[in-house]
Amino acid sequence: MKIDLIAGARPNFMKIAPIIEAIKLAQDKGKNISYRLIHTGQHYDANMSGSFFDQLGIPHPDVNFNAGGGSQAEQTAAIMIAYEKLLLTDKPDLCIVVGDVTSTMACSISARKMLVPVAHVEAGIRSGDWSMPEEINRVVTDSITNYFFTTTRTATDNLIRSGAKRENVFFVGNTMIDTLLKHRHRFIKPAIWDSAGLQTGYYIVITLHRPANVDDTKNLEILVNEITEHSKGIPLIFPVHPRTLKVISKTGIRHPNLYMIEPLGYLEFNYLVENSLAVITDSGGITEETTVMGIPCITLRDNTERPETVEIGTNELIGTNPKAIKPALKKLFNGDWKKGRIPELWDGKAAERIIGHIIENN
Repeated sequence: MKIDLIAGARPNFMKIAPIIEAIKLAQDKGKNISYRLIHTGQHYDANMSGSFFDQLGIPHPDVNFNAGGGSQAEQTAAIMIAYEKLLLTDKPDLCIVVGDVTSTMACSISARKMLVPVAHVEAGIRSGDWSMPEEINRVVTDSITNYFFTTTRTATDNLIRSGAKRENVFFVGNTMIDTLLKHRHRFIKPAIWDSAGLQTGYYIVITLHRPANVDDTKNLEILVNEITEHSKGIPLIFPVHPRTLKVISKTGIRHPNLYMIEPLGYLEFNYLVENSLAVITDSGGITEETTVMGIPCITLRDNTERPETVEIGTNELIGTNPKAIKPALKKLFNGDWKKGRIPELWDGKAAERIIGHIIENN
């Protein structure tokens, strides 16, 4: 059985890595299974993507579509065309897509049109926010998927309600947490630790990249100023996403305790997170990692596709109004933040379950 594994953006690599390991483990047990790793090139930055291959032990891609740049429509089209051409000459038995990026949707469509079954890892998550491109990617992908692998029972329920056949939906856990737990002992102290004189539990990590927070220069300035004003002078470490950098370069954002640095590798970034007082973010994936590491997470979004991080974990949604930052930080500094617990099956074995189900059903 030959499987195509699709990766297009930084979060995909964390989810793909344990699947590759699970395939190799199955091969060692004599199972007839192989894979072809495809990088669509949707996002590429040496720090945002390249280092992940080395740090997570992912082999370099067998195929790279180099489909970065352009509008979302142009990118979707480029990926679909490139994948279709590949399938015309070399068709796998199954296409595995992960997450909710453009590559996820584009390759799912091309695969199904070429009669290649699709398995979606992280299927069924929903934010209900149709202004998010990711929500469209999720819903379209799940509408044509053959096998659904979910991170929570809530995601499973979402799929069943939308008409998915129960026998094709598998609650397996979270492959991104597989990666986190495997590499946790390998986290690397980044250079900023010594240069900024950081101390465990005495700094905050910031990540911002969503349009609602960073596309408007004035709004971004207000947001960052609110954080710096109410953070009691402790260091604020802000690895700046390429998207955010474009906006920041047009502002005068500066503050003595704000350290804006280049994006970090996976091991360096998670070292910072694990040893921080808290994280302020608008990401989805980071809220999962902070939940497992027990780190308070303040999320600048009105909704989330990962409600378990709020209901069970350490995450709280405070919305996109900068004025919500002051009371959230006050709660944090007063020691009143919830402790949280780890969601069911987030135990480092999700990828093994996925490959097990695939072998059983093919």
